[in-house]
Amino acid sequence: MTPVKKFLNGPYVTYSLLTLQIGLFLLNYLFPSTQYFGVMNGPLIAVAKQYWRLVTPIFIHFGLTHILFNSVVLYYMGQQLEAIYGHARFLLIYLLSGVMGNIVSFAFNPAYVHSAGASTALFGMFGAFVAMAMHFKHYPMMQSMMKQYLLLIIMNLALGLFSSSIDLFGHIGGLLGGFCLGQAIALKQQPMLYKKSVQLLFGLLFLFLCIICLFYGFKKYQILV
Repeated sequence: MTPVKKFLNGPYVTYSLLTLQIGLFLLNYLFPSTQYFGVMNGPLIAVAKQYWRLVTPIFIHFGLTHILFNSVVLYYMGQQLEAIYGHARFLLIYLLSGVMGNIVSFAFNPAYVHSAGASTALFGMFGAFVAMAMHFKHYPMMQSMMKQYLLLIIMNLALGLFSSSIDLFGHIGGLLGGFCLGQAIALKQQPMLYKKSVQLLFGLLFLFLCIICLFYGFKKYQILV
């Protein structure tokens, strides 16, 4: 097997996401001013129409501990989910749940809050795994992993209640987005475990939540009256 084929048969989406966020972290470290072109900033999204800020915060981190923790989680969990869902489905879940987390952050955080980090997308991975495990009720290993992830989710959300440096709304939004997408996107290998009606319902719910939160966010900044 050639190195290229070996790479493409592996979790190359996870590796690419890691490379991107580490590369941007180094760029922001060398040129600190570049960091603020991509962080979550509600007023700039609503008033200056800098809509890319609903996406770019996924790849930006504020410090060494921040980037290390998120990279470790992405490395280990990303490989698992990419192997289960496949490259394209995994990337879709990761990016869309991260965007929903940023939309919820935009809608409900005060205007002075500037946030960033892959945690919106990482919570999306947690949510997607829990949703997926609900379709594999007779697999003990899957159920055991789901309980572990549920415990991690609860611990992290609880920590967010007592730390002003954690974007709790972003985490909740990413978690909800990942759960909806985990219900809407079937596994390629076992699509029969997913009911089409349920997939459609959660797909529409994901869109509905994004639209409502965007509407609320723009209304908060008096863009919509």
